[in-house]
Amino acid sequence: MPEGHSVHRIARQFDRNVVGKRVAASSPQGRFAEGAAVLDGREVVSVRAVGKQMFLEFEGDLWLRVHLGMYGAWDFAGEILVDPTIASANGRMGQTNQRGTDLHDVTETDAAATGAAAIFDAAGENSLSSIGAPRRARGRVRMSEQTRGLDDEGDEEWPPPVVGQVRLRLLTDVTCADLRGPTACELQTPDEVAATIAKLGPDPLVDDPEEGEERFTEVVRRKPTAIGLLLMDQSVVSGIGNVYRAELLYRALLDPHTPGKLVPEEVVRDIWRDWSRLLVIGVETGQMMTMDDLDPEAYRRAMASRDDRHWVYHRAGLPCRVCGTEIVLEEMASRKLYWCPSCQK
Repeated sequence: MPEGHSVHRIARQFDRNVVGKRVAASSPQGRFAEGAAVLDGREVVSVRAVGKQMFLEFEGDLWLRVHLGMYGAWDFAGEILVDPTIASANGRMGQTNQRGTDLHDVTETDAAATGAAAIFDAAGENSLSSIGAPRRARGRVRMSEQTRGLDDEGDEEWPPPVVGQVRLRLLTDVTCADLRGPTACELQTPDEVAATIAKLGPDPLVDDPEEGEERFTEVVRRKPTAIGLLLMDQSVVSGIGNVYRAELLYRALLDPHTPGKLVPEEVVRDIWRDWSRLLVIGVETGQMMTMDDLDPEAYRRAMASRDDRHWVYHRAGLPCRVCGTEIVLEEMASRKLYWCPSCQK
């Protein structure tokens, strides 16, 4: 499932390439034909990402709510102007120490503005090594946010042919965005958008950091529910999914089964602050990078392979990187949970 960093990156793509433009809207699949007909010909006014949900505002006080769910994806094609705040996966990005005690500044990016193509790791996740633009490109965004193959290949068919089951296509004169497989794709009024967002927990990139920390801490500290479940509850905190849940709990050295109300207040606050830092890194790099204090070569390996990117996630049966204890895999509310029973006591 796309986690919060991906949705924020997608929103930035829309802000750079679609907001302020009039779009042709269609539903090649047919499942959103009526909604697309309402959107067709309208100008996109703004975009918001909150946790795992994105909201596109159209003229006429009309909003489109999209939740990618487990399998949703946006595919972008055409002239893609990349957000300059998104950095390279090849340079040294911000890293945090365990418990999130330090965040280094983002430094130089490799091959900036040289036309280098997007980098995809073995799992299909990607980030950009070039932040120049615009360029003629055709690409897809699978559980992520950026374009593939940012190289000049001359003229291509325009608009691009529809491939597969496209729920919604938004087309400007130079950019195409195709939505596939979302859990939710619906029109909302401003009041309905406000009501939807009101049900969501704080998002570090949306809410005031201090207010968000207070909301998160207050809710967690009064709940008897296991902290491993609370972190996945989007009404408690927005954007955290299975990967970040496992990594945040390990970085806090916290047993996932601990009731929220028994987690020390300072530990709860540390989790919020750590999530805030990891989310920024995820948005910058396009990867759920949670390892700490890596030298440049180790960092590049981690960006190329998720096997070198996480403390415990997807490491069932392997030795803990710190204590050597076998990483445990169990189900918690029908979702896979990875943790170290020795470090996380």
